[in-house]
Amino acid sequence: MLSWLPWLLFWPQINPEAINPEALLQLKACSESLRRNQAQQAVRDCKQAVGIDGQSGAAHMLLGQAYLALRSAGMIAEAKAELQQALDLDPSLVWARFYLAKVYLDTGRPDKAKGELEQALRTRPGVAHFLSLLGEAERKLGNPEAALGWHRKALAADPKMNTVHYYTALAYMDLKQEDEAMVELEASIRSPFVAPELYLTLGSLYTQRKRYREAEDLCRKAVALDPERSESYLNLAQLFNAQGLSGKALEALHQALPPGKTFSTSPYYQQLQADIHFEFGRAYAAKGSPREAIAAYLRCLALDSGRAAVHHRLAELYHAQGDGAHAAEQAALADKLEERK
Repeated sequence: MLSWLPWLLFWPQINPEAINPEALLQLKACSESLRRNQAQQAVRDCKQAVGIDGQSGAAHMLLGQAYLALRSAGMIAEAKAELQQALDLDPSLVWARFYLAKVYLDTGRPDKAKGELEQALRTRPGVAHFLSLLGEAERKLGNPEAALGWHRKALAADPKMNTVHYYTALAYMDLKQEDEAMVELEASIRSPFVAPELYLTLGSLYTQRKRYREAEDLCRKAVALDPERSESYLNLAQLFNAQGLSGKALEALHQALPPGKTFSTSPYYQQLQADIHFEFGRAYAAKGSPREAIAAYLRCLALDSGRAAVHHRLAELYHAQGDGAHAAEQAALADKLEERK
């Protein structure tokens, strides 16, 4: 999930004369709080604006953006509701469509995101942000070639837009063109505006190429940017497991999934948790702790039952423990999943 958002893009389209003057003062305060990365204060300011002028689409839009700025999975539903309310009140707020499309992408609804972006482009054709995000929606719909076409249009509209390089890299990765993906990502991290996702994605490619030192450096940079993100610690664990450093992998995984941490029920976060438990299984197996490895792999399958590789690993672990019945059951499940491909 791409974590940065162009917060202040909405302001030029707002008509101050259509907003209660007191509410407008609160919206300006909210905008300033967002600029300073003070998300909690931004939410308070926007709530006051909505309380003063509940019929202002702009106020609901900015409150939705403020909720997103909290970067909390638990606030995504509130953000979506405010953005939808903004559009119900004022369908011309194209940036509300942009942020709503971003929410749809992050919650596993690329079809809905595509619809919002296509409508936004009918109102404002040629906007680079809309073009690029539409490309990402196409990629998530299984059309990476089409995605590349939209990204080229986005770069033609705004050659300095760094997010396009990230989305372009993802499309190349779907096409198994890792060299091209690395070129895009290496270009993107030269920007002064780099999100953790850029470091992590490039770090994963470096790990595949066994460029472990460079990969770890990028993961550490991602952690420094946002120490609360589970994805950064997951990538570190993957890096350490690739090197057989199971102790370090487990340490990173406990930071990825500390006691009491909760996640949204969206498909993205479900897959994230499954990936974390998979790496726990790898680390425990390498450490010679089969019981813990089996438990971790079973938790992974509880979140994503379609992973044939996990069933194979469980079959091997059960076999090594002399549990032939469970080993055969897991091997059969793996075979069934592979036959469906």
